[in-house]
Amino acid sequence: QVQLVESGGGLVQAGGSLRLACAASGRALRNYAMGWFRQAPGKEREFVAAINWSGSGTYYADSVKGRFTISRDNAKNTVYLQMNSLKPEDTALYYCAALEDSSWYTRSFIGNYWGQGTQVTVSS
Repeated sequence: QVQLVESGGGLVQAGGSLRLACAASGRALRNYAMGWFRQAPGKEREFVAAINWSGSGTYYADSVKGRFTISRDNAKNTVYLQMNSLKPEDTALYYCAALEDSSWYTRSFIGNYWGQGTQVTVSS
């Protein structure tokens, strides 16, 4: 089992950038494909980005493609989400998750273990 802790959220103006980090403890991060998700007030949680075990493969939601970049450092047991050109509609609680293995291959990106989330607020 793996424990996940997100950090790096905050308040930023539209057009700005933030870098989120997700630190893992317990089982090594290299054993998991990883994903970032977000949930805005009154909305369902949605997929943002995913990365495979080695970092050689990534997927993005259309809404963030070209603006966000997911990466990982297995030696540091950490996954990152670089967010550029932020928009007010990116405001949400951002979660990282260790994915179910099969969900990577089916592109369904189902979270098996979750962090507590970090708040991102983008002002206009």
